[in-house]
Amino acid sequence: MVLSSLEDQIGPLLRQRGLRLAVAESCTGGLVGHRVTNVPGSSDYYLGSVTAYAYEAKRFLLKVNSESLLKYGAVSREIALEMANGVRRAFSGSEIPIEKVVGIAVTGIAGPGGGLPGKPVGLTWIAISSADGDRAWKFVWESDRVGNKMLSAGQALRLLHDYLTENLPPETR
Repeated sequence: MVLSSLEDQIGPLLRQRGLRLAVAESCTGGLVGHRVTNVPGSSDYYLGSVTAYAYEAKRFLLKVNSESLLKYGAVSREIALEMANGVRRAFSGSEIPIEKVVGIAVTGIAGPGGGLPGKPVGLTWIAISSADGDRAWKFVWESDRVGNKMLSAGQALRLLHDYLTENLPPETR
């Protein structure tokens, strides 16, 4: 049987490794979680997500450092990494050890406004936090708001798939 979508493919890969997924979303507004939960049986491996759009939500729910937000801005490698680590910690505990949780985070500028010098509309950072380390990648999409959100969510799922198949691209620094 050929699995057609990334969200169909990640479930069996997570199950094989005994891993669970937690997602932190900003610019995608819950789209990654939506796609994952479109798959029947996703409750076997999907723990949930935090849609942390505002700085306050990133700080309170994901424990993102206030100084990091001020220094780097919400759309940065540093914040994506803190978000991925924070969501991983938020969904782990005595019932689910942190080593068994993979955290993904997406933060970006969907547009049409919000771009700044050095941070254009379409800029997106995606991070993965897992037992074997934290990694992040930078993308710049050239679509409209909905397109940028869809491209970001799709790329987050692609990177998760690549992580699970040990085929990750080099990180962006």
